Amino acid sequence: MALESVILRAINTAITHLGIQPTGPTELSVLLTNDAHQHQLNAQWREKQSSTNVLSFAQLEPFAPVTGLVGDISLAYETVAKEAQLEGKSFPDHVSHLCVHGFLHILGYDHLTSEEADKMEQLEREILRALEINDPYAEIALNS
Repeated sequence: MALESVILRAINTAITHLGIQPTGPTELSVLLTNDAHQHQLNAQWREKQSSTNVLSFAQLEPFAPVTGLVGDISLAYETVAKEAQLEGKSFPDHVSHLCVHGFLHILGYDHLTSEEADKMEQLEREILRALEINDPYAEIALNS
């Protein structure tokens, strides 16, 4: 499956699962970039001197109606590919997970507290289940 199709399927499944009804024309940008550029974005916008697998840039107030330019998701190709390989996941499945994760951030979900993390992870699990993707947190829970 082409990566564009993987991304569209992940976001559309999240929209359906969350019952989102856009109130007008809606746009979400997804950037697949390299680790060096992701590092620059992370430094510029989060003041962190490292690359990361996914960044989200919301253009909505948290939990606001979905319309217009909702935000941007940036994926670091090398990091995502390396993580998928190390974790024994397919690249498309890992991209799907990170797109869902990034989209939830854009909507207003976060994982700064354990309560927020539990809610966000549960939504990710539910959406990924609808995509027939294994629970990405199952192994983490087993190793805790």
